Amino acid sequence: MKKYFIITLLIFKLNILFSQDSKELDFSLFRQNDHIEIKEVNTIYKKFKQIRLSENSTLSFGGSSRFQTEAFINEQFDKNQDQTDYWLLNRLMLHSHLKLGGHFELFLEVNSSLIRSKDDLSPVDKDQLNINQLFAKYSFNKNWNALIGRQNLRLGSGRLVDLREGPNVRLSFDMVQLQYQNKKTKITSFYGQPVKQQQGFFDNDMLTGCESLTALYWTQNWSKKTNTDIYLLYKEEKNKIWNADIANDDRLSVGLRHFGIWKRFKYNNEFVYQFGEFGNQNISAWTVSFYIEKNFSFGALGLKTEAISGNDDSNGTLNTFDALYPRGAYFGRVARFGPSNLIDVHPYFKTKWKNLIVELDYVAFWRYSATDGIYNPALILEYPSINKERFIGHQIGVVLGYEVNNFINLELESNIIFPGTFLQESGFKDNLYHFVFTTEIKF
Repeated sequence: MKKYFIITLLIFKLNILFSQDSKELDFSLFRQNDHIEIKEVNTIYKKFKQIRLSENSTLSFGGSSRFQTEAFINEQFDKNQDQTDYWLLNRLMLHSHLKLGGHFELFLEVNSSLIRSKDDLSPVDKDQLNINQLFAKYSFNKNWNALIGRQNLRLGSGRLVDLREGPNVRLSFDMVQLQYQNKKTKITSFYGQPVKQQQGFFDNDMLTGCESLTALYWTQNWSKKTNTDIYLLYKEEKNKIWNADIANDDRLSVGLRHFGIWKRFKYNNEFVYQFGEFGNQNISAWTVSFYIEKNFSFGALGLKTEAISGNDDSNGTLNTFDALYPRGAYFGRVARFGPSNLIDVHPYFKTKWKNLIVELDYVAFWRYSATDGIYNPALILEYPSINKERFIGHQIGVVLGYEVNNFINLELESNIIFPGTFLQESGFKDNLYHFVFTTEIKF
C-alpha cells in the first residue's frame, strides 16, 4: 500500500509540472473514450501522452490513481459489537490505446486494487493485479462497429448494467458486441459473461458459464429534448440465492426508459418487467422509477423515487426483482441496501461554486413486500424477513467535492442511517455512521 501511495504523490507532482494546458485533454469514465487533441508538444507529459505513428495512427497512454480512507461506526447497526473500524483503499489503473488507420483499435487496461486494515473482504474490495479491459474494436464504416474481448459496460443510466465505479474493483465482462450508430439512433447487441474477481495476480476466472447476459439495447433521440431507451436483457445465473430459495435463475428483462427535458425540468423515468423461471417457479417481477430535477441560480433541486418488487410467498411465483449488475454505490458510497424489494423516496440538492461541489440528500426506505428480505448492493440477502415491519430507515448524506484541475479531484462523503422498525425488530437498533475521503488523479 505504501508504494502505491508514493506513486500517487509522484503522479500528482507530474501533473502539476507537465500539464499546464488541460483543455486539450478530456478524460472519460471509460478511458477508451478520452478526447485527446494535443496541438503542441510543449511538455514531457504531452510528448508521451500520445505518440503519432502515422497520419491516421496513434498510440496513447494514461491511467488513474484513487486513494480512499473509509470508516464505519456501527456498520451492522449494533454498538454492542466491535463494528467501529476504518480501512485504506488504493486503486491504480494504467492503459494503452492503439488506433490504426481509422478502422482498428486495441485497448488494454490493467488494474491493481488494494486494501489495508479490513478483515472481512468482499470480492469488490481487493484484486492485486488483473486485466480490467482488453478488447479489439473494428469499425466497418462510420455506423457499424464490432468489439470482442474484456470490457467495462454501462447501459443507459446504469440502473441495471454498470461498470461499478464506486467500489474498489470494477466489473468487467468477457463479451462479443455489435454496435450501430447514426446521429439519432444507437443500437447495441452483445453476449457476455461477468468476470469473477479473485484477490491474487491475474487469477480472475473467465467464461465460467455460471452467469451470462445477452442484450439488445436501442437508444433513440427523437428530438433535442426527448429520448427513449428500449431494451431486452436476458440473464442466466446458476444457484442464485433469494429469500425464497436457492435455484437456477433464468429471466428476461423488458425495459423502457424515457428521459430528456420538459419545460426546464430534467427527467429520467424507467419501467422494467421481468419474467422467466427460478427453479420450478415462474418469475414475475418489476420496477418503476421516476426522477426529476430543476436548475436554479443557486443550484439544482431534484427528486428520485422508485418501487422495486419483492417476493409474495402466497402466490407461488417469484416476485423478487433482479437488478442484474447495478452500480455498487446505488444509494451512496455507504452501500447498505440494494435495489430489490424496495420503495425509496430520495430528494436532493446539489450546487457548484467555482471548483467546489456540494450535494445534500435524504432517502427513506421501505420494504415493498413484508415476506421478502433486504438485499445488499451485490443482491445478496443481507437482512432476512423475520418480522412483518416494512420501514427500513432514514439515510442522510453529504458530499463535498473539489476539482483541483482537470486531473485531480478531492471528495469527502458522509452518511448517517437511522434504523427503522424493520431493522429494529430484527435486532439492529443503533445508528450507522459512514465516512469516506477520496483523492483521484487522472492522467
